[in-house]
Amino acid sequence: MLFNSSIYLKQVKKEINDIIHNLNSTTLCFTGHRSQKLPWGFNEVDERCLKMKKILCLEIEKSILQGYKTFLCGMALGFDMICAEIVLNFKKKYKDIKLVGAIPCKNQDSKWNIKQKKRYRKILNQLDTIRCIYKKYNGARCMIERNNFMVNNSSKMIALFNGIDGGTKKTIDYAKKLGLEIVIIKP
Repeated sequence: MLFNSSIYLKQVKKEINDIIHNLNSTTLCFTGHRSQKLPWGFNEVDERCLKMKKILCLEIEKSILQGYKTFLCGMALGFDMICAEIVLNFKKKYKDIKLVGAIPCKNQDSKWNIKQKKRYRKILNQLDTIRCIYKKYNGARCMIERNNFMVNNSSKMIALFNGIDGGTKKTIDYAKKLGLEIVIIKP
């Protein structure tokens, strides 16, 4: 019997893709708007924000019950930090889930105010691990690469999206292209 290297390579490639898919099949990422683009701004006790948080809690717990164990969060102001805090709260009930901070650069919080930095660092200290894309901010590219990293390593996404073009839309479009299951929450 002759060895057909092209058939063998296709089989190996399929097996590698299956392994990657299985690893990603229990990983979920978040994307959404920063506080400045949300109708409630930084006021997280606003009725609309509280309603969104309730829906988000239901979607996260539903995902945990579906078998999602790892949650990737970009750790930006707004939706990202809300997601991180909710997952951290669920870790008390579901001991086997993990929260991974996918940060674009080490100095992501350099222009934030003291209160925002304190919240950010409190969350960072509770993460299971951190994936830092760049040492220093180098423009929008590091944000895009952070978002792509999260999508590339997930099979499901929960997004807070108001329909407006920008980074969140681009991340959702990329997730659609890769075939992720996407849950969209409207602010």
